[in-house]
Amino acid sequence: MPRLDDERKEMIDLLRERGIIDDRVLTVMMKVERHLFVTQPFFNRAYEDTALPIGKEQTISQPYTVAFMTQELQPRSGMKVLEIGTGSGYQAAVLAELGCRVYTIERHLELLNSARRVFEKLGYRIISRGGDGTVGWTEFAPYDGIIVTAGAPEVPEPLMNQLAEGGRLVIPVGDLTAQRLRIITKVNGGFETKELQGFKFVPLIGKKGWEKK
Repeated sequence: MPRLDDERKEMIDLLRERGIIDDRVLTVMMKVERHLFVTQPFFNRAYEDTALPIGKEQTISQPYTVAFMTQELQPRSGMKVLEIGTGSGYQAAVLAELGCRVYTIERHLELLNSARRVFEKLGYRIISRGGDGTVGWTEFAPYDGIIVTAGAPEVPEPLMNQLAEGGRLVIPVGDLTAQRLRIITKVNGGFETKELQGFKFVPLIGKKGWEKK
């Protein structure tokens, strides 16, 4: 679809203008067809730099947010990554294209099943399950990277405990209005933290997140 290819290229040009400098991330996001991960009413808006509804009061994150968080995760081929909040599956697909071994958790089974169908269609070997992502996934821990695609009131301790030495946790932390992106690196058994600019995410619901309404 030449029109969608052009729109995707425009999206990549915008991401570059906004400060995304990791060429691997940009190359992969040019390859992954975001329109396959959005719901039909928003198909024509797939390459706008905006979050879009995907049902269950959830969204597919805006491309800049995906690019920024992925860049901060510093993914590399063979890296084992846990994603909290599968949503549409777009972030997981970007990580898979970067050569990561992706494990992803989603509490809404309808969204998870929809994402799984896209993964299967595109040939991604992504391991997924339904459940409470705030407690992580101990079966496959430790992880070289953990990425959380919903805003948390605080960093869930189980996720920190499931980081491998040298691993990075990228998570939005704040109130229900806005969050700052926190990047936590495990160094010599301890943790180093930096905070970056603000973002707006849907709430992280679960035992170690916000309570379900």
